[in-house]
Amino acid sequence: MSEFEKVAVVGLGYIGLPTAALIASRGFKVIGVDTNPDIVKTVASGAIHIIEPDLDGLVQKVVSNGSLTTTNELVPADVFMIAVPTPIDEENHPDLSCVMAAVDRIADILVPGNLLILESTSPIGTTEKIAKKILEKRPDLSVGATNGGSGIHVAYCPERVLPGRILSELVNNDRCIGGISSACARRAQRFYKMFVRGACVATTARTAELVKLTENAYRDTNIAFANELSMICDRHDINVWEVIDLANRHPRVNVLRPGPGVGGHCIAVDPWFIIDSAPDLARVMRTSREVNNQKTATIVERAVALIDDHPYANVACCGLAFKANVDDLRESPALEIALHLAEKYGSRIKVVEPNIRRLPQDLAKHGAEMMGVDEALRSCEIALLLVDHDEFKMTPIAERRHLDVIDTRGIWQDMPIRT
Repeated sequence: MSEFEKVAVVGLGYIGLPTAALIASRGFKVIGVDTNPDIVKTVASGAIHIIEPDLDGLVQKVVSNGSLTTTNELVPADVFMIAVPTPIDEENHPDLSCVMAAVDRIADILVPGNLLILESTSPIGTTEKIAKKILEKRPDLSVGATNGGSGIHVAYCPERVLPGRILSELVNNDRCIGGISSACARRAQRFYKMFVRGACVATTARTAELVKLTENAYRDTNIAFANELSMICDRHDINVWEVIDLANRHPRVNVLRPGPGVGGHCIAVDPWFIIDSAPDLARVMRTSREVNNQKTATIVERAVALIDDHPYANVACCGLAFKANVDDLRESPALEIALHLAEKYGSRIKVVEPNIRRLPQDLAKHGAEMMGVDEALRSCEIALLLVDHDEFKMTPIAERRHLDVIDTRGIWQDMPIRT
């Protein structure tokens, strides 16, 4: 009998649901737990509530064969995986309330031999706080060594996947597994090796926590360079896309492409976890966050100026998601831009987002309207290209020649562009 027969995945969002489905497909009995009854009901029917290639078929398969079940309530298991949101508050401090609420519920049903793994991106020291909280609530347990049979194991293993390729990357990407003790790390490592082909590297919980934050802060900083460069180019009336293309011909230069800001639950949020832990030292990371937020504000300013020059024109906001070809609106700069414009111009704002079915309520209440690509091209005189979805890349120039365009992604470069 396997030591990991039954796995409970707490949180069935963009990471939790694919993780639960993948593990279930490997022969484990998986219970997906979520506080949202609609999500529980949707997944229980074999359907999904997010867009991710191949996930729908996998979920349907593992639900139909009984490997994956869902519930609103935690039940006993051998492994508990926490994959709940870890946002920041209005002052950019980490909010761990969802994690700690999950730990509270799990602590009540833990038994010796259980393995608890935190996958949610978290500040340094969070896994240690989880272990401490469990021991305060359950003094009958110990963490780490078996200690005469009363021990549980607590570890941290952050996801590092790309939306649109989650299922493949869950299997093939290397994993960094940090334990409260070396015994905790080794046990979690054994578990992940049962369904991960990439290297499963053991370390301490604190190191693993900072590794995850480092990965996203590094990417945020590189994006900030590109966004800052785009604003400098705009001031000097230079095409930023040409500058980047030519600069990248240098064998040791790889400037990223700018955009309207940075979105998603990871890159736009995680650097603040490091900044919050060492505000006097994290100067580059703070500046990068400020630059990327400023780029969003700059696009709003330019859009307002363009729209005010065309007082009766309809405006197509092309894209709401935080990146191409996904339905994820979390921390999306495109959504933020559209909201600002809808508040000011109301029904003149037409939203084109092929990956969602319903206009977000905040946009709808200001009178914005959702349209398909073809309808928007016919009815609008201004277009803001905010996300480089495939549908926009395939739009022929003849169908958009009449538009006055702000292209934040550089995919309509055959027209005069404002970055």
